Amino acid sequence: MKALFIINPISGKGRKGKIIAALEGTQHSYVVTEYAGQAEELARAATQEIVVAVGGDGTVNEVARGLLGTDKILGILPCGSGDGLARCLGISHHISKALETINNGIVKPLDAGFINGKAFFSVCGVGFDADVSKKFAEAGKRGLMTYIEQSLQLWHGFKPQTFSISIDGKQWEQKAVLVTVGNSNQWGNNAKVTPHASCHDGILDVTVLDMFHSIELPDLATRLMAGHCDTNHRVHCYKGKHIIIERESPGVAHFDGDWFETGRTLDISIRPAALKVIVPSR
Repeated sequence: MKALFIINPISGKGRKGKIIAALEGTQHSYVVTEYAGQAEELARAATQEIVVAVGGDGTVNEVARGLLGTDKILGILPCGSGDGLARCLGISHHISKALETINNGIVKPLDAGFINGKAFFSVCGVGFDADVSKKFAEAGKRGLMTYIEQSLQLWHGFKPQTFSISIDGKQWEQKAVLVTVGNSNQWGNNAKVTPHASCHDGILDVTVLDMFHSIELPDLATRLMAGHCDTNHRVHCYKGKHIIIERESPGVAHFDGDWFETGRTLDISIRPAALKVIVPSR
């Protein structure tokens, strides 16, 4: 099947040229975006059956939004800073292997989450990670080390908020560092913040992190990267289809790596099997 590859020129640290070269002589076509939001427009207007997002989670989000409500199939060629959704789906970062998935993979349903009306496909949330998303975007450079640097800077002097959390009608209040809601299992870079999440089960996973001492950070980070952060007593994991989070004041939230300003209330829901995605056959 012919595919349209929508390429974010900023992602990938020079991989764009290699990807374009790999597409030369194939039945596929490509377009390089020129401004934020164009990927969604191009995906919606595409005539090809498969539309491939070439970039990070933000690019994937734009393309996937453009495919909502259509029969077109989402493909992913990951080359972003974290690539949380691609990693959760088992899509390789090697160009040749990712192209093999596009050409010979299997099609599965993909759930879509919504936070205050904004579609997300990986994770969203509020608290520390949302603040880091904003600082990371404003840092002027990408990459894992920049993310770690911004996180450590923000941690000094950080104060947790009190959140009122409702999951499918069950409500409670607690102080927390963050509340993360996952359709996929991770922020990116295999940091599995919602380790048991699946993109295909019609359920959202919720991770709430209690305030902790800095000395506990190495243990938390080790468990996070090993995929079992929920074994730490500071971490609480839940599942549900409709999550409402009330916080002390308006501020920053995040979805799929991007931050946005919003009010005190976060209304988060899921739409099962909202679109189709190509994943590796094995």
